[in-house]
Amino acid sequence: MYLTSVGSGGGKSTIALGLAELLSRQVERIGAFRPLVPGRGPDQILALLTERYRIEIPVDELHGCTYAEASALVADGRREELISRIVERYRDVERRCPAMVVVGSDFADGGDGAGPRELAFNARLATEFGSVVVPVIDGFGQEPEAIAAAARGAYHDLEDLGATVLAVIANRVPGPMTLPELPVPTYAIPEVPAVSAPTVAEVAAALGATLLAGDDAALGRDVLDYVVGAAHVPTLLDHLTEGALVITPGDRADLVVAASAAHVAGQVSLAGVVLTLGEQPDPRAMKLVEGLNTGFAVLSVPSDSYDTVAASSRIEGRPSAANPRKVEAALGAFERCVDTEALSRRLRVSRSERVTPLMFEYDLIDRARANRRRLVLPEGTEERILRAAEILLRRGVADLTLLGRADDVARRTRELGIDITGADVVDPATSEWRDEFAEAYAKLRAHRGVTVELAHDVVAQPNYFGTMMVHTGHADGMVSGATHTTAATIRPAFEIIRTVPGLSVASSVFFMLLADRVLVYGDCAVNPDPDAAQLADIATSSADTAARFGIEPRVAMLSYSTGDSGAGADVEKVAAATRLVRERRPELLVEGPIQYDAAIDPKVAATKLPDSAVAGRATVFIFPDLNTGNNTYKAVQRSAGAVAVGPVMQGLRRPVNDLSRGATVPDIVNTVAITAIQAAAGESS
Repeated sequence: MYLTSVGSGGGKSTIALGLAELLSRQVERIGAFRPLVPGRGPDQILALLTERYRIEIPVDELHGCTYAEASALVADGRREELISRIVERYRDVERRCPAMVVVGSDFADGGDGAGPRELAFNARLATEFGSVVVPVIDGFGQEPEAIAAAARGAYHDLEDLGATVLAVIANRVPGPMTLPELPVPTYAIPEVPAVSAPTVAEVAAALGATLLAGDDAALGRDVLDYVVGAAHVPTLLDHLTEGALVITPGDRADLVVAASAAHVAGQVSLAGVVLTLGEQPDPRAMKLVEGLNTGFAVLSVPSDSYDTVAASSRIEGRPSAANPRKVEAALGAFERCVDTEALSRRLRVSRSERVTPLMFEYDLIDRARANRRRLVLPEGTEERILRAAEILLRRGVADLTLLGRADDVARRTRELGIDITGADVVDPATSEWRDEFAEAYAKLRAHRGVTVELAHDVVAQPNYFGTMMVHTGHADGMVSGATHTTAATIRPAFEIIRTVPGLSVASSVFFMLLADRVLVYGDCAVNPDPDAAQLADIATSSADTAARFGIEPRVAMLSYSTGDSGAGADVEKVAAATRLVRERRPELLVEGPIQYDAAIDPKVAATKLPDSAVAGRATVFIFPDLNTGNNTYKAVQRSAGAVAVGPVMQGLRRPVNDLSRGATVPDIVNTVAITAIQAAAGESS
């Protein structure tokens, strides 16, 4: 796909991300290319695409030439030589990638002309590359009529130039609008401040500012507005806006303290403070500001307030590898406004039969978005949970309920500078559901002597309250464990939700994302020493989980012996479990007892079990006990650099999933998406 802007700018980064995401769901790997780059430092779009989509080709091979080189060739009458050079460089990259995203030139960045000549240049290259073209209209500050006219003009101009147009996209339009009907799909993406706003770090770099207070999180805040502080405190307070960067002389300690207090009090969430004129604030005032723990940055610049505001207003943010929040916001905007399924059908890119880690992760997001569910997150004030919630809401993965006191959650979001607008916040201690849940829990646990009075205290605990939300239908699933133990997370589920009828045991799997494949390991988190019947249930549940997430189940029942080569009680348990699986599910491909090397390595399999349909090709690995499974998954995770997603619970009537206490934000996002998919399937077994 060849992405070209009509005129300078247009937010190509957002569209490039969206198109790359689309392709990455269909093929094992994608490539990226820019015909021309500035030549002064790394190209930001290429750097972003290379890092996010793990493009292993060196970034200096992913472009044709620099703007300066192109200008020199054109001025010397060697335009065709320029085209040939770019096409040759492109073909060298294309040969190594099943699909390509090309981000076209922008001559306004330093070339020798724009407008029709630039469009013709990009159309010519797209034709030489054999690419379909996606023109991007910059709608920022434009009237709807002008945007519509530009969309029509771009389509017809490119068609007249012999290009094949895939779709027309208008970006940064002023609110919802419908583009004119054309022979190809048209999409309009509204201006998203979280994407286009610069971060405090970008403003600081542009201004050459000195950081007086704040950390990396503070520098990552979005700057949505600028407020100049020069009057008295009441006047400043009247003019503070959400996400504003307050610019004030360094000797105005009163304004710095007032802005900090307003931020901490929740009156407004500020991006930070810039102190001008090179004046250092009074140390007593700064000590007070640091004691307020605002979570925002305080910067110092030598310029005056007027020049500082003028310079700041010219800074524009864009998604980058260093700012994943902007990346997620950009993807969320693209996916909300573009019919990605229809666009995928138009592309007709052959999908690989192999499920790679990237394809698996992106497919999770896609499937969860397609059948959106409400999930409850009991650890509502934990930083990683809140950062994951922001991503999940921006990407439209799920509707979320966070548990905790509303004031505490609001305070933490202000401190972290994140936006979870759209999430519900429920305090178990004061919720109107507490009495209802207490009565229901007391009935469920009456055989254990639980009274309504005792239940009233139990259901106030976040994990019990969240599980009762799932049990009563107020939520479709729950994810917890970032700060709670596995036992604290799953015990309420065993007591309240219980296992699927006919299944002897609930269990878990890890999705192991290796470099070139995704494997399923079970059970590595729940059952210490399952008997043969339980092991058979774990195997069938794991096979069903694998199939639900696009992995063809070929089940290896692991042991220290392959086939009949060994003996002992442990081997016999695995053999008996294998027989039970074959009796219950004769259509399922299963092999056991089998050693791990024979299950995964075709060469070993050819020697030990040459006629097996599973040996050497296994995708689902069932461990005989928790000790073996837990140690193996951690060994593979650490030694092979695999990403372990899980544990994913299976066998419960409604989905509840546990997080590792060391879970990262991407781990949490993946687990929530998995839980949403389980909920949409109607059960978690």
